[in-house]
Amino acid sequence: MSENQFDVIVVGAGPGGYVSAIRAAQLGLKTALVEKRKTLGGTCLNIGCIPSKALLHSTEIFHFLQEKGAEHGIKTGSVKIDVPALMKKKDAVVSNLVKGVGTLVSKKGVTVFNGSGRLNDTHTVEVDGDKKTTLTAKNIILATGSAVIEIPSLKIDGKTIVTSDHAIAFDSVPKKLVVVGGGAIGLELGAVWARLGSDVTIIEFLPRIAPTFDTDISRTAERIFKKQGLKFETGTKVTGLKKQKSKTIVVADKDGTEKQFEADKVLVAVGRRPYTEGLGLEEVGVELDERNRIKTDEYLRTSIKNIYAVGDIIAGPMLAHKAEEEGVAAAEIIAGKPGHVNYDVIPNVIYTDPEIVSAGMGEDEAKEKKIKITIGKFPLSANGRALAMDATEGMVKVIASAENDRVLGVQIIGRNASEFVAGAVAHMEYGGSAEDIARTVHAHPTVSESVKEAALAVDKRALHSL
Repeated sequence: MSENQFDVIVVGAGPGGYVSAIRAAQLGLKTALVEKRKTLGGTCLNIGCIPSKALLHSTEIFHFLQEKGAEHGIKTGSVKIDVPALMKKKDAVVSNLVKGVGTLVSKKGVTVFNGSGRLNDTHTVEVDGDKKTTLTAKNIILATGSAVIEIPSLKIDGKTIVTSDHAIAFDSVPKKLVVVGGGAIGLELGAVWARLGSDVTIIEFLPRIAPTFDTDISRTAERIFKKQGLKFETGTKVTGLKKQKSKTIVVADKDGTEKQFEADKVLVAVGRRPYTEGLGLEEVGVELDERNRIKTDEYLRTSIKNIYAVGDIIAGPMLAHKAEEEGVAAAEIIAGKPGHVNYDVIPNVIYTDPEIVSAGMGEDEAKEKKIKITIGKFPLSANGRALAMDATEGMVKVIASAENDRVLGVQIIGRNASEFVAGAVAHMEYGGSAEDIARTVHAHPTVSESVKEAALAVDKRALHSL
């Protein structure tokens, strides 16, 4: 096999791509990884998941000291924010992880090519970097991720009208921030800047924020976030901008009435779209669906059977961990192993405080599908550890089949819920019941006991709530 001949070429080095490349190399396949950025990790690591979580953590500390410090006996005097230092800390986290991924990929034996990858034919990828390089392989995995969705009426300029790429790197706290979109990105970055003193208004087209979660969960979240200072305009459509001297005005429509919102910054956070342009898909016959996503079968194969696709460019939630699982599965399938992804148990998290988490089927979806269910709920206000942590707002909700008690889904709003939802997901993975969770010993005192209590509540036998 010549220098530029491989068993597998992976195009895109985000969570789906670099993990796929590592797994392929582990399985003894000669693997190339093509990435247009100079650094690996994709959107998630460089300008998405990781930097935003660093900012969320730092601002949670700041907000706690301001709002709750004295109550907990922590006297700090005047607490101030240093935005440049905040950004320096965030950048250091990203830099460390980027270096770590680069080292990991190299040590695993993956050959990295920097440049944009394009399919020349079904076995050839041309890399347009500092110099053009042509690579060939028996199999190709496409993992090029996603890009920000733009609104025609709000033209991104990177200064006043911004995306999440810019909102993780403001050099000062905007006096007034209007966020268009009440999903994960809008809520998380809205929370970051609200904690630092910005007057934040979140405009959501749908009737409620966090619309992919059950109605009671998203309504609870809205109530809590309003107490934290966030403002919401739901059922409201942004129609454009007005300039009044030095002011920027966001114009919106709510039930036929025009509403106006003054803004120093406007964050457009209405979601992401699959990044499939420039890959040469049409030329080689890779088919797309009506949403411009690459069509794949149950083995993650595209319409060209030796070309696979994973992550944000195919159907399913645009989540890093979903991309990773698909990347592993694709590599294993290529190597002749039974790679598989269970799409029914992928957790979805909004990393606010409290966090909002779901896995599996919600109550609203079950009722829509006319599935008979039983539900158990447990309020965090009845949990000892939550009380000790001053984190009593929220609840755990377990949705089970009324026929056989199998856990269909879990939804949680609570501090650090992303960390303890995995226990419920593990039970769901093997088809476990609410009874199985209820009989699983949870350490005391922990917030995760609330999952056990909610599972007990499915059978109306919660121990620590009325």
